[in-house]
Amino acid sequence: MNAQFAEARARVAEDGALLRSMYELMLLTREIDRVAGKADGHWHACEGEEAVIAACYSGLRPDDFAVPHYRGMLPASVARGADLRALLAGLAGKTTSHSGGRYRSDVCGPIEHRVIGLYSGALGPTLSYAAGTALAAKLDRRDAVTIAVFGDGTSNRGDFHEALNLAAVLKLGVVYVCQNNQFAISTPAARGVGARSIADRAPGYGIPGVAADGNDAIGLRAAVEIAIERARRGDGPTLIEALTYRISGHLVADAADYRPAEDVAAWRSRDPLARLQRHLLECGLLKRDEDERLARETRERVDAAMAQAQADPDPGADALGLQAVFAAARS
Repeated sequence: MNAQFAEARARVAEDGALLRSMYELMLLTREIDRVAGKADGHWHACEGEEAVIAACYSGLRPDDFAVPHYRGMLPASVARGADLRALLAGLAGKTTSHSGGRYRSDVCGPIEHRVIGLYSGALGPTLSYAAGTALAAKLDRRDAVTIAVFGDGTSNRGDFHEALNLAAVLKLGVVYVCQNNQFAISTPAARGVGARSIADRAPGYGIPGVAADGNDAIGLRAAVEIAIERARRGDGPTLIEALTYRISGHLVADAADYRPAEDVAAWRSRDPLARLQRHLLECGLLKRDEDERLARETRERVDAAMAQAQADPDPGADALGLQAVFAAARS
């Protein structure tokens, strides 16, 4: 652990306001999992990966861009100021969603909150979108940063190389974070990544590569802050690999019987939410009664938003018509 990281980690560990906001986002993420997983068999659960979400999307500036992994799109959007009810409505294609029911909110975030989604329907292009928003900021002489999160499977696509190479050549203000949950659907990362780690690819682009504990919210946030500061200075991108584990199947409907049960149990015991909770309680940054209140209020908030979203109207055919695709005809 170098001195810069040690200093950043110590600073984050004592920042009660930041850690509280991160903890609240992690609580929210788990509660969203609970209701969305019951309502939608295609839901990509985030259990065990909440630290990556909190470390990446907490404390961004209003002019920054977030390019989330689909496993974390909803809480990332909430962190950027999006309405929870509208996001949950997006799972059911309701008119009250940010898209008016045209696409799922767990893969396509609300652009009005500077959240960029998987508009192409494919994994990988989002890394190029991130380079694009960072290039726009550079051309405008702004120090706004883009943070792009992706999975270990996406790191093997050509888009990964193209985006990181361009970002490195142009010294773009983008932070690339690999949310390595060790499975690309059912393919173990060890069978898809030839390098010792994904972070080891960074020197090939001439940029820093950081291998981080993806279940340590404090340490990961410190690594992200260092990368953000570097990007704002105009020194270019950083590649961070956050090693974590996908507790659930790829989808809620995936039994995930291709994994040893003992591996899941071992990683479940390293729960990032419980880990941050212990730190907050032991350091006096959170009292037990406050923690219980936060948990209760978060659950009630999510339950209420989900009930409202499910009761919202479905869009009619006219709302999903050609005007959403084509410009008006010229007279």
